[in-house]
Amino acid sequence: MGETFSKKEKEKKRAKEKQDKAERMKERKANSTKGKSLEDMMAYLDENGNIVSTPPVAGRKREINIEDIQLGAAKQEAESPEKTGVVSFFNEAKGYGFITDGQTRENIFVHANNLLQPIKDNDKVTYERERTPKGWSAINVKKA
Repeated sequence: MGETFSKKEKEKKRAKEKQDKAERMKERKANSTKGKSLEDMMAYLDENGNIVSTPPVAGRKREINIEDIQLGAAKQEAESPEKTGVVSFFNEAKGYGFITDGQTRENIFVHANNLLQPIKDNDKVTYERERTPKGWSAINVKKA
């Protein structure tokens, strides 16, 4: 009994897939980076510490003073704990408001529980900042 039409088509399809696979394998081998020379795989550092593919030029080294190397986080200047600002908004009924910082111009939240004396809008005040989960909050607030 002879092969049916669909069997012949399936075999042709399998043979074509096998041939395509062999061609892809040859292409991968041709483009492979295996077996590159040592020079092709070499990477260098330039005088600024960047990775480059060319060897460094002799005499272009930069002298670095060991004392200039900083380890750890940058030291921040000690800021005075007491800051000054102006009450931009204060709602006495609800017991909260905002102070505009005199230097940074940022708004700092203030709650009535953190007041040392009563304040109202446009009062000049001194305060300390405290980090809260929602941002900075003013504490120990008093009129300047």
